[in-house]
Amino acid sequence: MRAPSRLFKVILHCKVTRATAVDYNLICGQSFASQSSIASKKTNPYRVSHFLVNKFNGNSQLIGTKASSCEEYITDEVLNQVLATTEDPEACKKISSDHLHKMCKVGNIRGAATLLQLLRDKKIFLWPSSYNLVLAAASEKADFDLSAQVFKDLLASCRILCATSYTNLARSFAKETDCIQLMRFVKEASEIAYPSGTTVVNRIILAFGECGQIKNALLIFDQMKTLQCAPDVITYNTVLDILGKCGRVDEMHHKFAAMKEAGICPDFVSYNTLINSSRKVGNLEMCLVYLKEMCEGGIKPDLLTFTAIIEAFGRSGNIDEALKLFAEMKQRKIKPSMQTYRSIINNLKKMGKEVLAMKYAEEMNSSSLSNLAGPGDFKPKERLSRNQKSRPLGGNC
Repeated sequence: MRAPSRLFKVILHCKVTRATAVDYNLICGQSFASQSSIASKKTNPYRVSHFLVNKFNGNSQLIGTKASSCEEYITDEVLNQVLATTEDPEACKKISSDHLHKMCKVGNIRGAATLLQLLRDKKIFLWPSSYNLVLAAASEKADFDLSAQVFKDLLASCRILCATSYTNLARSFAKETDCIQLMRFVKEASEIAYPSGTTVVNRIILAFGECGQIKNALLIFDQMKTLQCAPDVITYNTVLDILGKCGRVDEMHHKFAAMKEAGICPDFVSYNTLINSSRKVGNLEMCLVYLKEMCEGGIKPDLLTFTAIIEAFGRSGNIDEALKLFAEMKQRKIKPSMQTYRSIINNLKKMGKEVLAMKYAEEMNSSSLSNLAGPGDFKPKERLSRNQKSRPLGGNC
């Protein structure tokens, strides 16, 4: 029998407390490699069996319950190399990141988790790219327990996460059914990110929605009422967009009503989402209702607003309403795009109005490029400013 290594003694006695996070301590149980395990360790320094118990939210369980019966961790040699550099944070980050890369490459994400646990207890946090590497590997194995822990470490270390981090987190939950576990994680993540909890939860909701987990995205949204972070206009815009894209327009309308009842004023992103989603299901009357409400509320419709409605009415055969909206758009000094012109011309031809179609074709051809909207006009500065507020600057990990 081999004596326990100095590393496991360190882990056993290591304590770490954090006001806004769960107890991250790992309790190491006795487990020593057999002679065959020792032999395999020599050929692959990242494969060796150890029994670890994970104390997660007060529930003790094997950290590898979702992995194979032969748990994969890391050898004393590797861990001792890391321990030897803990007094030099930069050197420790480098050697730890190198080992993490090698472990993820061979699929030993549990070894990576053990190494991250050691570093966390030492209050050493790596570069965001290192956490994202492990997060991506955990996502591929649909291991939400590990993804959630790595995500919280990443959030605590840099606080500014890229979109890929959120996407990998959501993907790791695809095969899970324990919504209580998910809600617990969201609460912990929002507390770690305080006072930016709302921004983090907004992006979690968006990621789950983009991954097709609509039910979970809405559950997270509903839970926000019990958290320290309250829903804002970006939260509601995200939910409106999720519901609209999956065709649940009636629910979208109800959420919009709840948004106003909560005292949150909708912006042009809210109305554009409502109008675009309504036109997709053929509810053109609601498009006009929202356009009117938008204007009466002092919110200026933009090129996206008019383009969506004009094309919808033109395709439905109501070309007169489309032309009326086109005239209103120009009256508001919003430059039409060639796409809008071509839509009107094609719909006029379908209605047999060749002369009128020719008139608009000549108008389009005689317009200089400066009088026509280009791709950049579909993203005006005001719109970009709004989107930037929803995501922290420098969000590229």
